[in-house]
Amino acid sequence: MANYATTTTQRPSSNPQSPLISDENEPKISPRRYHYSFSFNFSSPFNIPSSPESAAVRIIKNLEKFSLYYVVFVWTVLFIALIPARKVSVVYLVGTTEVAFLYYLLLRALPDSFVLDKIIDRRIVMFVLFVITAVEMILTKAAVHFFVVLASTVPVVAVHAVLSKRDDFVVVSEKEAGEKLGDDVSLSENLV
Repeated sequence: MANYATTTTQRPSSNPQSPLISDENEPKISPRRYHYSFSFNFSSPFNIPSSPESAAVRIIKNLEKFSLYYVVFVWTVLFIALIPARKVSVVYLVGTTEVAFLYYLLLRALPDSFVLDKIIDRRIVMFVLFVITAVEMILTKAAVHFFVVLASTVPVVAVHAVLSKRDDFVVVSEKEAGEKLGDDVSLSENLV
């Protein structure tokens, strides 16, 4: 028989390929092909220093950085310890605290003051207020409370100063944040 003007087109089969027939070049699908690996990174603001020298440097940096927080911590514990038994000592403690707050307010109000910033150093003022507080506690017969509080809070402060590592965090100033925000705003305006 002859085929006159007929063309044959071969269409792809709608049936899937038989699982028994496998192509050797095609990779085999295994059930473990979609293996996901999860990693959990734990970041802690505390770690043990590698050497005694690094511990000493860390203590100095943390005492400078967290000094106000350490003072507030010790003051709060002392205040709580004095409330039940020594009312007069609490009044004197609040008085010395007010003097310290007034000094810090003056520093903030007059940031360019040569006398407040250079001649009268903050550390000297805090040491004088510490001595005044210690004398007040001794005179009001609250010395036992004072030294027990110091004996219990200074080790906590020391452990925090040794173990705290906060150098990896970046502080962005308001000016830099504003510049970055302005760039983002200008980019979004160009997109609209």
